[in-house]
Amino acid sequence: MGHPIEGTALIRAPSNLGLKPLRPGHEPGTWRAPQVLTEAGLERRLRPDRTVDLERPRYSTEKQPGTVLRNGPAIRRFNQQVADAVDAALRDRLFPIVVGGDCSILIGALAGARRHSELALVHLDGHSDFRHLGNYEDVPLHSAAGMDLALAIGLGDPLMLRWDGAPDPLVPAERAIQIGEREGRDPDWGWEDIADTAITRIEMFELLGSGVAQGLRRSFAVLDRTPEIPFWVHLDVDILDQDVMPAVDSPGSPGLDFDGLAALLRGFVASPRCLGLNVTIYDPDLDPDGSYARGLVGVLGDGLAPLESRRNSA
Repeated sequence: MGHPIEGTALIRAPSNLGLKPLRPGHEPGTWRAPQVLTEAGLERRLRPDRTVDLERPRYSTEKQPGTVLRNGPAIRRFNQQVADAVDAALRDRLFPIVVGGDCSILIGALAGARRHSELALVHLDGHSDFRHLGNYEDVPLHSAAGMDLALAIGLGDPLMLRWDGAPDPLVPAERAIQIGEREGRDPDWGWEDIADTAITRIEMFELLGSGVAQGLRRSFAVLDRTPEIPFWVHLDVDILDQDVMPAVDSPGSPGLDFDGLAALLRGFVASPRCLGLNVTIYDPDLDPDGSYARGLVGVLGDGLAPLESRRNSA
Protein backbone atom coordinates (compact mmCIF):
# COMPACT_ATOMS: atom_id res chain seq x y z
CA MET A 1 0.00 0.00 0.00
CA GLY A 2 1.39 3.39 -0.94
CA HIS A 3 1.11 6.64 0.94
CA PRO A 4 0.59 9.44 -1.61
CA ILE A 5 1.94 12.81 -0.52
CA GLU A 6 1.20 16.31 -1.72
CA GLY A 7 4.16 17.94 0.00
CA THR A 8 6.26 18.01 3.15
CA ALA A 9 5.94 19.46 6.63
CA LEU A 10 9.04 20.53 8.59
CA ILE A 11 8.29 20.21 12.30
CA ARG A 12 10.98 21.83 14.46
CA ALA A 13 11.05 20.12 17.86
CA PRO A 14 13.64 21.85 20.10
CA SER A 15 13.88 19.34 22.96
CA ASN A 16 16.77 18.19 25.10
CA LEU A 17 14.57 16.63 27.78
CA GLY A 18 15.65 13.03 27.24
CA LEU A 19 19.37 13.61 27.77
CA LYS A 20 21.41 13.74 30.96
CA PRO A 21 23.80 16.60 31.76
CA LEU A 22 27.35 15.82 30.69
CA ARG A 23 28.67 17.60 33.81
CA PRO A 24 27.20 19.47 36.80
CA GLY A 25 25.22 22.48 35.70
CA HIS A 26 25.28 21.45 32.04
CA GLU A 27 22.17 21.58 29.85
CA PRO A 28 22.40 19.52 26.63
CA GLY A 29 22.43 21.67 23.50
CA THR A 30 20.29 19.53 21.20
CA TRP A 31 17.38 21.92 21.71
CA ARG A 32 19.23 24.37 19.43
CA ALA A 33 19.51 21.89 16.55
CA PRO A 34 16.37 22.93 14.62
CA GLN A 35 17.40 26.59 14.66
CA VAL A 36 21.04 25.97 13.74
CA LEU A 37 20.18 23.50 10.97
CA THR A 38 17.70 26.02 9.58
CA GLU A 39 20.40 28.70 9.60
CA ALA A 40 22.68 26.22 7.81
CA GLY A 41 20.17 25.97 4.98
CA LEU A 42 17.84 23.08 5.88
CA GLU A 43 14.60 24.89 5.13
CA ARG A 44 15.98 26.27 1.85
CA ARG A 45 17.13 22.80 0.86
CA LEU A 46 13.92 20.94 1.78
CA ARG A 47 11.46 23.65 0.67
CA PRO A 48 8.66 22.39 2.97
CA ASP A 49 5.04 23.25 2.27
CA ARG A 50 4.48 23.78 5.99
CA THR A 51 6.81 24.70 8.83
CA VAL A 52 5.71 24.12 12.41
CA ASP A 53 7.69 25.47 15.37
CA LEU A 54 7.07 23.81 18.71
CA GLU A 55 7.91 25.76 21.85
CA ARG A 56 11.09 24.83 23.65
CA PRO A 57 10.26 22.95 26.87
CA ARG A 58 11.95 23.70 30.18
CA TYR A 59 14.80 21.36 31.15
CA SER A 60 15.20 20.20 34.73
CA THR A 61 17.67 17.99 36.56
CA GLU A 62 15.28 17.34 39.46
CA LYS A 63 13.50 14.06 40.11
CA GLN A 64 9.83 14.13 39.08
CA PRO A 65 7.06 12.40 41.04
CA GLY A 66 5.64 9.19 39.63
CA THR A 67 8.37 8.44 37.10
CA VAL A 68 11.98 7.29 36.90
CA LEU A 69 12.52 9.50 33.85
CA ARG A 70 14.43 12.76 33.94
CA ASN A 71 11.93 15.43 32.81
CA GLY A 72 9.30 12.67 32.45
CA PRO A 73 6.10 14.79 32.64
CA ALA A 74 7.62 17.45 30.37
CA ILE A 75 8.62 14.77 27.82
CA ARG A 76 5.06 13.50 27.89
CA ARG A 77 3.63 16.98 27.26
CA PHE A 78 6.13 17.77 24.51
CA ASN A 79 5.51 14.46 22.76
CA GLN A 80 1.79 15.14 22.76
CA GLN A 81 2.58 18.31 20.79
CA VAL A 82 4.82 16.34 18.41
CA ALA A 83 2.04 13.78 17.96
CA ASP A 84 -0.52 16.47 17.14
CA ALA A 85 1.80 18.11 14.59
CA VAL A 86 2.55 14.78 12.87
CA ASP A 87 -1.14 13.85 12.90
CA ALA A 88 -2.08 17.19 11.30
CA ALA A 89 0.58 16.85 8.60
CA LEU A 90 -0.55 13.35 7.68
CA ARG A 91 -4.20 14.42 7.55
CA ASP A 92 -3.16 17.00 4.96
CA ARG A 93 -1.16 14.42 2.98
CA LEU A 94 2.15 15.99 3.92
CA PHE A 95 5.27 13.98 4.71
CA PRO A 96 6.35 14.96 8.27
CA ILE A 97 10.05 15.69 8.82
CA VAL A 98 10.47 16.16 12.58
CA VAL A 99 13.82 17.80 13.39
CA GLY A 100 14.88 17.65 17.04
CA GLY A 101 16.04 17.43 19.62
CA ASP A 102 16.80 14.22 21.39
CA CYS A 103 15.64 10.69 20.62
CA SER A 104 12.62 10.81 22.93
CA ILE A 105 10.72 12.73 20.23
CA LEU A 106 10.41 9.45 18.32
CA ILE A 107 7.62 8.41 20.67
CA GLY A 108 5.52 11.48 19.91
CA ALA A 109 6.10 11.05 16.19
CA LEU A 110 4.96 7.42 16.34
CA ALA A 111 1.97 8.32 18.50
CA GLY A 112 0.81 10.86 15.91
CA ALA A 113 1.39 8.54 12.96
CA ARG A 114 -0.27 5.65 14.76
CA ARG A 115 -3.57 7.54 14.73
CA HIS A 116 -3.65 6.90 10.98
CA SER A 117 -2.56 3.30 10.56
CA GLU A 118 -0.56 0.42 11.94
CA LEU A 119 3.18 1.02 11.68
CA ALA A 120 6.57 -0.52 11.16
CA LEU A 121 9.73 1.24 12.35
CA VAL A 122 13.18 1.65 10.82
CA HIS A 123 15.49 2.75 13.64
CA LEU A 124 18.75 4.22 12.26
CA ASP A 125 20.97 4.78 15.27
CA GLY A 126 24.50 4.03 16.41
CA HIS A 127 22.90 2.67 19.60
CA SER A 128 19.94 0.35 20.06
CA ASP A 129 18.34 2.63 22.71
CA PHE A 130 16.87 -0.41 24.44
CA ARG A 131 17.11 0.60 28.09
CA HIS A 132 13.92 -0.39 29.97
CA LEU A 133 12.64 -1.60 33.34
CA GLY A 134 14.12 -5.05 32.81
CA ASN A 135 17.71 -3.86 32.35
CA TYR A 136 17.96 -0.58 34.27
CA GLU A 137 20.86 -0.02 36.59
CA ASP A 138 19.75 1.34 39.96
CA VAL A 139 20.16 5.11 39.62
CA PRO A 140 17.74 7.88 40.68
CA LEU A 141 17.02 9.22 37.20
CA HIS A 142 17.04 7.70 33.73
CA SER A 143 17.35 9.32 30.31
CA ALA A 144 14.52 8.66 27.86
CA ALA A 145 16.83 9.23 24.90
CA GLY A 146 18.37 5.83 25.60
CA MET A 147 14.98 4.12 25.78
CA ASP A 148 13.15 5.13 22.64
CA LEU A 149 13.26 1.78 20.82
CA ALA A 150 12.17 -0.10 23.95
CA LEU A 151 9.33 2.39 24.51
CA ALA A 152 8.26 2.09 20.89
CA ILE A 153 7.69 -1.65 21.29
CA GLY A 154 5.94 -1.25 24.65
CA LEU A 155 8.71 -1.67 27.26
CA GLY A 156 9.51 0.99 29.83
CA ASP A 157 8.04 3.66 32.07
CA PRO A 158 4.22 3.58 31.80
CA LEU A 159 4.22 7.38 31.51
CA MET A 160 5.48 7.01 27.94
CA LEU A 161 3.56 3.96 26.74
CA ARG A 162 -0.08 4.94 26.27
CA TRP A 163 -1.21 7.71 23.94
CA ASP A 164 -4.60 8.98 22.82
CA GLY A 165 -5.71 7.39 19.58
CA ALA A 166 -2.77 4.96 19.52
CA PRO A 167 -2.63 1.41 20.90
CA ASP A 168 0.15 0.04 23.08
CA PRO A 169 2.65 -0.89 21.75
CA LEU A 170 3.09 1.74 19.08
CA VAL A 171 5.04 -0.77 16.97
CA PRO A 172 5.13 -4.55 17.45
CA ALA A 173 8.67 -5.85 17.92
CA GLU A 174 8.45 -8.01 14.80
CA ARG A 175 7.92 -4.88 12.71
CA ALA A 176 10.90 -2.96 14.16
CA ILE A 177 14.31 -2.88 12.47
CA GLN A 178 17.36 -1.53 14.30
CA ILE A 179 20.22 -0.52 12.03
CA GLY A 180 23.60 0.73 13.20
CA GLU A 181 24.37 -0.55 16.71
CA ARG A 182 28.14 -0.33 17.11
CA GLU A 183 28.59 -1.41 20.75
CA GLY A 184 26.70 -4.71 20.78
CA ARG A 185 29.92 -6.72 20.79
CA ASP A 186 31.44 -4.85 23.74
CA PRO A 187 31.78 -6.97 26.92
CA ASP A 188 30.04 -4.35 29.08
CA TRP A 189 27.09 -3.75 26.73
CA GLY A 190 23.93 -3.61 28.83
CA TRP A 191 21.12 -4.35 26.39
CA GLU A 192 21.70 -8.01 25.60
CA ASP A 193 18.03 -8.81 26.12
CA ILE A 194 17.19 -7.14 22.81
CA ALA A 195 18.25 -10.48 21.33
CA ASP A 196 15.25 -12.07 23.07
CA THR A 197 12.83 -9.89 21.08
CA ALA A 198 11.59 -10.15 17.51
CA ILE A 199 13.37 -6.92 16.54
CA THR A 200 15.45 -7.29 13.37
CA ARG A 201 19.01 -6.12 14.03
CA ILE A 202 21.61 -5.04 11.48
CA GLU A 203 24.75 -4.07 13.37
CA MET A 204 27.08 -1.40 12.04
CA PHE A 205 29.77 -4.00 11.36
CA GLU A 206 27.35 -5.94 9.15
CA LEU A 207 26.12 -2.80 7.41
CA LEU A 208 29.63 -1.67 6.57
CA GLY A 209 30.76 -5.15 5.63
CA SER A 210 27.93 -6.05 3.28
CA GLY A 211 27.07 -2.51 2.12
CA VAL A 212 24.11 -0.19 2.22
CA ALA A 213 22.33 -1.89 -0.69
CA GLN A 214 22.35 -5.22 1.15
CA GLY A 215 21.17 -3.50 4.33
CA LEU A 216 18.23 -2.09 2.40
CA ARG A 217 17.43 -5.48 0.87
CA ARG A 218 17.45 -7.14 4.26
CA SER A 219 15.26 -4.38 5.73
CA PHE A 220 12.69 -4.55 2.97
CA ALA A 221 12.55 -8.34 3.31
CA VAL A 222 11.15 -7.63 6.79
CA LEU A 223 8.95 -4.69 5.77
CA ASP A 224 7.52 -6.66 2.86
CA ARG A 225 6.08 -9.28 5.20
CA THR A 226 3.32 -6.72 5.82
CA PRO A 227 3.22 -4.77 2.54
CA GLU A 228 -0.01 -3.01 3.50
CA ILE A 229 1.57 -1.37 6.57
CA PRO A 230 3.60 1.87 6.22
CA PHE A 231 6.78 2.56 8.16
CA TRP A 232 8.39 5.44 10.03
CA VAL A 233 12.13 6.24 9.91
CA HIS A 234 14.01 7.37 13.02
CA LEU A 235 17.44 8.91 12.36
CA ASP A 236 19.88 9.52 15.18
CA VAL A 237 22.82 11.20 13.48
CA ASP A 238 25.28 9.38 15.71
CA ILE A 239 24.92 6.55 13.17
CA LEU A 240 27.55 8.64 11.37
CA ASP A 241 31.16 7.93 12.23
CA GLN A 242 32.61 10.36 14.76
CA ASP A 243 35.21 11.40 12.19
CA VAL A 244 32.47 13.06 10.13
CA MET A 245 29.93 13.83 12.91
CA PRO A 246 31.46 14.38 16.36
CA ALA A 247 28.76 16.91 17.35
CA VAL A 248 26.60 14.39 19.22
CA ASP A 249 26.45 13.40 22.88
CA SER A 250 27.80 9.86 22.30
CA PRO A 251 30.05 9.88 19.22
CA GLY A 252 31.69 6.67 18.11
CA SER A 253 33.28 4.52 15.46
CA PRO A 254 32.76 2.70 13.22
CA GLY A 255 29.92 4.49 11.50
CA LEU A 256 28.59 5.62 8.17
CA ASP A 257 30.03 8.45 6.14
CA PHE A 258 27.80 11.15 4.64
CA ASP A 259 27.39 9.36 1.31
CA GLY A 260 26.46 6.08 2.99
CA LEU A 261 23.81 7.69 5.18
CA ALA A 262 22.34 9.64 2.24
CA ALA A 263 22.09 6.40 0.23
CA LEU A 264 20.41 4.62 3.13
CA LEU A 265 17.88 7.43 3.54
CA ARG A 266 17.13 7.54 -0.18
CA GLY A 267 16.44 3.82 -0.19
CA PHE A 268 13.84 4.11 2.56
CA VAL A 269 12.29 7.47 1.69
CA ALA A 270 11.78 6.50 -1.95
CA SER A 271 9.31 3.83 -0.84
CA PRO A 272 5.70 5.01 -1.09
CA ARG A 273 5.15 3.22 2.22
CA CYS A 274 7.54 5.53 4.10
CA LEU A 275 5.24 7.68 6.22
CA GLY A 276 7.63 10.16 7.82
CA LEU A 277 11.01 10.80 9.42
CA ASN A 278 12.49 12.25 12.59
CA VAL A 279 16.07 13.49 13.02
CA THR A 280 17.78 13.67 16.41
CA ILE A 281 20.89 14.20 18.57
CA TYR A 282 22.89 16.79 16.59
CA ASP A 283 24.24 19.19 19.24
CA PRO A 284 25.27 22.66 18.01
CA ASP A 285 27.19 23.31 21.23
CA LEU A 286 29.73 20.79 19.91
CA ASP A 287 29.88 22.50 16.50
CA PRO A 288 31.06 26.06 17.13
CA ASP A 289 31.74 26.96 13.49
CA GLY A 290 28.64 25.23 12.08
CA SER A 291 30.58 23.00 9.71
CA TYR A 292 28.89 19.80 10.87
CA ALA A 293 25.50 21.46 10.55
CA ARG A 294 26.23 22.24 6.92
CA GLY A 295 27.35 18.65 6.32
CA LEU A 296 24.19 17.29 7.92
CA VAL A 297 22.00 19.61 5.83
CA GLY A 298 23.69 18.22 2.73
CA VAL A 299 23.04 14.64 3.83
CA LEU A 300 19.38 15.36 4.55
CA GLY A 301 18.92 17.21 1.29
CA ASP A 302 20.41 14.31 -0.68
CA GLY A 303 18.73 11.62 1.38
CA LEU A 304 15.25 13.14 1.16
CA ALA A 305 15.47 13.97 -2.55
CA PRO A 306 13.05 11.15 -3.50
CA LEU A 307 10.23 13.04 -1.79
CA GLU A 308 10.03 15.37 -4.76
CA SER A 309 9.28 12.47 -7.10
CA ARG A 310 6.72 11.10 -4.65
CA ARG A 311 5.01 14.50 -4.53
CA ASN A 312 4.88 14.73 -8.31
CA SER A 313 3.40 11.25 -8.63
CA ALA A 314 0.69 11.80 -6.03
